Amino acid sequence: MSTGDDGRFAEVLLVPDRAQLRRRLPPLLVGIMAIGVAIGLSVRAELGLAPWDVFHQGVADATGLSFGAVVVAVGLVVLLSWVPLGQRPGIGTVVNTLTIGFVADATLALLPEVDLLAIRVAFLLVATLTFGIGGGLYIGAGLGPGPRDGLMTGLAARGHRLWVVRTTLELSVLVAGWLLGGTVGVGTVLIALAIGPLTHAALARFHLPVHAPTAEVLGE
Repeated sequence: MSTGDDGRFAEVLLVPDRAQLRRRLPPLLVGIMAIGVAIGLSVRAELGLAPWDVFHQGVADATGLSFGAVVVAVGLVVLLSWVPLGQRPGIGTVVNTLTIGFVADATLALLPEVDLLAIRVAFLLVATLTFGIGGGLYIGAGLGPGPRDGLMTGLAARGHRLWVVRTTLELSVLVAGWLLGGTVGVGTVLIALAIGPLTHAALARFHLPVHAPTAEVLGE
């Protein structure tokens, strides 16, 4: 799952103290839970997934692994790609990588498959809104980007335009996932168009500013 590009919210707390952790962990964890639930809802909607989730579903279908296990495995592989890019993970990066997939699996276990189109559309709409709120909470906590977003920003830091990097990465995983059998549809378009504005709006509400005296700040 990829998030908005607003640089005003790009500061990351790499070494938070206890007071900062108490302040930032709750929105981080709620945000991660929300994103995992949103992924599960979008899968059950069967109307199209976000580009990375199309890839995750395609790999899951090809390997027989659970959807969530693939999300975690891909996240770990992507995290390894940070090493040559000089990216540094935060606490939030690690928690994101290891947990979102299993929250998605738990959501899928709780939600039955449905045939009624009205319910599937409702799942998709709730998922899209929840993606935005979860992203705002998670990014706003300032404890480190997810592995996929960190890859995007790491490549952009090499002198490439951020939107070009993001578009190239997401189109690549979308096509690969589609070829593997992942679900592409109207939901893919809706999530792609809506997640940026929704995450931006949520960030404006939930962003916790990073203050340099309390911790090491990314980029300083």
